[in-house]
Amino acid sequence: MAEPTSSVVKEDDNVALEYNSNNVKKAKLNSTLAALLDDPVLADVPKKPTLSDVDTLISLELGSAMRVSVVKLDGTSFDVAVMNSATIKDLKLAVQKKVNEAEQSKMGHRHISWKHVWRNFCLSYHNEKLLNDDAVLQDHGVRNHSQVHFIPYVMSKTSKRHSRRRKHRFFHGLNRRE
Repeated sequence: MAEPTSSVVKEDDNVALEYNSNNVKKAKLNSTLAALLDDPVLADVPKKPTLSDVDTLISLELGSAMRVSVVKLDGTSFDVAVMNSATIKDLKLAVQKKVNEAEQSKMGHRHISWKHVWRNFCLSYHNEKLLNDDAVLQDHGVRNHSQVHFIPYVMSKTSKRHSRRRKHRFFHGLNRRE
């Protein structure tokens, strides 16, 4: 085999040096970020904050966002921050994100079926179920430091697509041989 030329060797060394310096920069940035997030002043910042998380927290400090406490069925609670103009859907998304982060940090990878959760439970404020996702929270009286509760939600029979009896008859008819 032919011996590599000195220019090729120098290029490989330069690429390796750039790669190592980028890794060193990333490691320093990650360690600085971790040190900042461990500061008690920044305790409400998520471990992997997005731009919208930071924006919401800044808005919270400026008064254009609110902190809402969500009380779970077992009586424990957690806080989420949403904009003052947030809808019920925005609150649900904030709850999902907060719970997913908590579960991720406690148990590692775990999937929660939020479709199932919102089908069987809902949020309520002063015994009023918050069901319309497009409704603004402030229209229901939710303000800064309000408490909303998870409660069981049972759909009425009229809102279901088929009754159990009709489903049974439909599938029963498929099994008949005539």
